[in-house]
Amino acid sequence: MKKRLAVLLGVLCFTGAVSYAANIADDFRSHYNASSDLAAYNKDLNALIGLADFHTGQGTSFPGFDIGATLSAVKTSSNNNISSEDYMYAGFITAETKIPVLNLGVVLRGTDMNGFQSLGGGLKYNFGLFDTIHISLGGFYDRGSTDWYSTDHYSLSAVASLDVLFLTPYVGIGYDYGELKTKDLFPSRSTSDGDMRYTAGVNVTPFPFVYLFAAYTQTSSSHGLQGGIGLNF
Repeated sequence: MKKRLAVLLGVLCFTGAVSYAANIADDFRSHYNASSDLAAYNKDLNALIGLADFHTGQGTSFPGFDIGATLSAVKTSSNNNISSEDYMYAGFITAETKIPVLNLGVVLRGTDMNGFQSLGGGLKYNFGLFDTIHISLGGFYDRGSTDWYSTDHYSLSAVASLDVLFLTPYVGIGYDYGELKTKDLFPSRSTSDGDMRYTAGVNVTPFPFVYLFAAYTQTSSSHGLQGGIGLNF
């Protein structure tokens, strides 16, 4: 139990380690104007949230839990003339368990970092092939906001992973759709945009119940990086 508590403390520290990143809300307010490409900004933001959809194709088992922290970074696209930084950053705390009767995984996730807040979750369906390949299908919804806009994010994802000793490589595909509306700004605008993402990554299990992971994601206009740490027990 002490080891698990220590790892959970490490998870929280990991999430706070990027507090130096540019404040998303302030950056948006400083560069938003009538000629801003709001759709390009929205696609980058959607990808930032969607990166937290998965890190393996293997789900939890009842009454187990998967608790961890994910750090996502998305390269701002060339059309995104609102963000002044090369990357948008956000860290998410995630928790997953299983509904035994329905055989579905339930996921909750949220963030409050760099002026951006989001709370959401979703459902996952997992199944295995040949005892070593695991596949997960999931759907998610997140409600996010800053001082200057609100967003509703929807995503669908599919991921397959392969167990190889203490390594679990995985590949996945997802679709992110978001509705963004500005607030307390002139001109007031809104946009609804969607985009595909393609991910390849690997999990490492250095100790029982503890995992680390890293991944690279490509979208039609940009790319993203992701890393995380967590407990699965």
